[in-house]
Amino acid sequence: MGKVICAGLGPGDAELMSVKSDRVIRNATHLAYFRKKGRAGQARSIVQGMLRDDVTEYPMEYPVTTELHFGSDGYRDQMVAFYEEWADRLETLARDHDVVVLCEGDPFFYGSFMHLHTRLQGRAEVEVLPAIPGMVGCWNALDTPFTWGDDVLTVLMGTLPEDELRTHMQRADALVVMKTGRNLPIVRRALQDTGRLADAWLVEKGTMPGQRVARLVNVADEDCPYFAIVLVHGQGRRPEAAQ
Repeated sequence: MGKVICAGLGPGDAELMSVKSDRVIRNATHLAYFRKKGRAGQARSIVQGMLRDDVTEYPMEYPVTTELHFGSDGYRDQMVAFYEEWADRLETLARDHDVVVLCEGDPFFYGSFMHLHTRLQGRAEVEVLPAIPGMVGCWNALDTPFTWGDDVLTVLMGTLPEDELRTHMQRADALVVMKTGRNLPIVRRALQDTGRLADAWLVEKGTMPGQRVARLVNVADEDCPYFAIVLVHGQGRRPEAAQ
């Protein structure tokens, strides 16, 4: 009997991967990873040059990404069928082999593997290898401490309704907004309305080749990929701030 091993890859720089994930990936004979149709896939690109010559690869291609709104019935139905199909395939493969599934960032922090993890319970042995979340790599790219003292860190999805974004932003000290892309105009308005826009940064491909760091006020709405992250530092209750 084999098992399904989800290897967290960390923020993108292969040298920031855990020693255990590195070892498991280099020894893998069966390797699965998510990707968009027609793309190599970011996870697969991170492990380029690490794989055995005899590895069998299983690209798990999303049936839909931004073509349909993520909240629509059509999007949900296609994604449910996709995850169910791959849970079945991984269960079958794990009867005879260990199967390593790649996951960018940390698998349990908004990772796609979570949808497979829940479906595989009681059907296959599953092991998850934790990793540095992508947002950690992004805020380190800014080279400034992100939270101070008893700051409250708030992580939001840019896909939230604008009024909910404003409500959460008003309460937040340090702020992370993920899944920006075409949602950037809404995110920008919410930041403006809550007085946070001037302090906001956009980080794309944090820790990876092509990393971009820019103040959000200098970024055009159409110049923001889906997986770029918006960051606002906490100002905190720190001793030197009171002096």
